[in-house]
Amino acid sequence: MTETITSAQNPKVKKVLLLQEKSRARRDEGLFVVEGRRELEHCVEAGFTVDSLFVCPEIGGKAEGIPAERVFSVSKEVYAKMTYRDGTEGVIAEVRTKERGLQDLVLRENPLIVVLESVEKPGNLGAVLRSADAAGADAVIICDPLTDLYNPNLIRASIGAVFTVPLVATSSEEAISWLKSRGIRILTAQLQDSSWYYDTPMDGPTALVMGTEATGLTGLWREAADKHIRIPMMGKLDSLNVSVSAAILLFEAVRQRQA
Repeated sequence: MTETITSAQNPKVKKVLLLQEKSRARRDEGLFVVEGRRELEHCVEAGFTVDSLFVCPEIGGKAEGIPAERVFSVSKEVYAKMTYRDGTEGVIAEVRTKERGLQDLVLRENPLIVVLESVEKPGNLGAVLRSADAAGADAVIICDPLTDLYNPNLIRASIGAVFTVPLVATSSEEAISWLKSRGIRILTAQLQDSSWYYDTPMDGPTALVMGTEATGLTGLWREAADKHIRIPMMGKLDSLNVSVSAAILLFEAVRQRQA
């Protein structure tokens, strides 16, 4: 049975807004918010459970194809209050979080992995996930994360890639141990003591490791690296946005693997 919600003061609407705004609420409730049919379909395909689905029939929202434990029909005005962006096909949902660890990753014989250390901005991480999806990467590992992996800005920025690319948060120590135990070569992007990225083999099992634009990688990763690599900078600045760097390095790996 579908319940109809016509007031923005409804407790269920307020809960969605709280989950959108507060990481603590997401942790306490074990829920996060996903807007848009495309994103929700990727979310369901990745094995997440939709707790509550809100659809707005006035703008074409439909529940078909999205399994949910509860379905609510909302007015156009209420839907506008609940969502952050246009073009979400009239669907928004509360989804149950789930724990994902390194032990859950399933790798190909010749894996390609992105590792990000202490990346803070959800928009950057979302863009990296889109590039990782496009390059067919096996996983993105976030070490010592400074952002909530269920942040709605991350989900929006990734346009669903947060669900299509396996994403795991862990410590740098655990990630290094895990990569080395599997024979995955660690390539750290850094200015110091480094080689041009295009002169560095990436056709075998590879982890591309990047840090923040402000501080770069910590010494832990630099010491653990099998090779230090860098991208040529022809202007006056000495670094690129981490999402741009990730895309360049990922597609160099793709190029080498297809050569």
